[in-house]
Amino acid sequence: MLPALPDGDERELESSEEGGGAGEERRPERHGSTYHSLYGYRSCRSSQQGADSGDGSPSGAAAETPSSEDFSLSLLDTNLPTEAETELRSFIAKRLTKGALFEGMGNVASVGLSIPEYKVGCYYCRFQQENLLEMATLESDINAPEYVVCFLGGSEKGLELFRLELDKYVQSLKINLNLEQKTLETYVNPYLRSWFENAICPIQRVVQLFQEKLAFLLHAALSYTPVEVKNADERTEKDISRFLAAASLQGLVQEGTMTSLCIAMTEEQHKSMIIDCSGPQPQLHNAGSNRFCEDWMHAFVNGAEGGNPFLFLQILENFKLKKDTKMLCYSFPRLYKTLTT
Repeated sequence: MLPALPDGDERELESSEEGGGAGEERRPERHGSTYHSLYGYRSCRSSQQGADSGDGSPSGAAAETPSSEDFSLSLLDTNLPTEAETELRSFIAKRLTKGALFEGMGNVASVGLSIPEYKVGCYYCRFQQENLLEMATLESDINAPEYVVCFLGGSEKGLELFRLELDKYVQSLKINLNLEQKTLETYVNPYLRSWFENAICPIQRVVQLFQEKLAFLLHAALSYTPVEVKNADERTEKDISRFLAAASLQGLVQEGTMTSLCIAMTEEQHKSMIIDCSGPQPQLHNAGSNRFCEDWMHAFVNGAEGGNPFLFLQILENFKLKKDTKMLCYSFPRLYKTLTT
C-alpha cells in the first residue's frame, strides 16, 4: 500500500493527474545530493550467549536488547563529510542497540546530518555476504561477516516508495561484494555511488525518452503485449523492462482475473510491439493505446516538468490503485466481455 502523503504532495499529484495546475502551484520535492556509507558490522557477543537455557526457554542474555558494547561498526566506504558520517554512524548504532535492524530487511527513516540538506531520507539495511553466508551455514563455527549499507537522498517519503527497489539493489551487492582493495575501488565504490541513478531514476529516464509516446508503453504493460526492444544500449533496455514491470497490474489483480486478462489480451493482439531506439526518439511499431493510457501519459509528462524522480513512481502507483480493474475492463471491451461471461 502506498504510504500516506502530506497534503501538499496530494495536491501536486492530483493536479498532475488532471493534466492541469499552474506551474507555480507545483512544489516538487528536491532530492539534492545523494550519499552512501558502507559499514562492517561485528557482534561482540559470544556464541554461547545466544544459546537456549536447559529448560528450553531463551537465556537472559539472548532476551536482552543489545547494547553498544555488543557490536562494533567500522567504516568501509562513504562519500559523506566526516562530521555527517559520524552522525550517521551514531544513528545506525542506536538502531542496532534497539534491535531494529534485521538481516536483509531494509528500513527508511529521516535523519538530520551536518550536510546542506540537513534532513534527508535514509535507507539502511544490514546484510551478510552471500557466498560466506553459505559457508557459515555449512560450518556452524564460522561467523559470516555482516555489513550495514546506507543510501541517503531525497526524503523519507520518497525513499519509502522505492524501498523494494533498494532491497533488490542491496541483494546484488550482497552477491557480488568482495572487499579486496582492487574490487572495492573497481566495483563496490562505483556501485554504491550509482545507487540513485540505478535504483531511483529508471522510470524518470523512460518518461523523458518516450514523452507522449509513453501512452503506447503503458498500454503494452497493461495489456501484457510482448515488447521487443531493438538498437538500445543495455541501460535503456533495462529501464524499459523495469518500467513495463512496474506499470503492470501484477500483484494488484487476483490470479484468476490476471489469467483471464492475459488470455483476452493475447487473443486481442497477436503481434509484439517493436521499440526501435536507433534514433534520437524511439520509433514504435504495432503499438496501441486508449483514453486511460493517454490520461496516464499526460500525468507523467506534466510531472517531468518538475524534474522530481520520486514523483513518477507516486503517479504510477496512484493510477494503478485509483483506477480499479473494472475501469480497465471497460477500457478493453473484449476483456470485459471475457470476465463477465
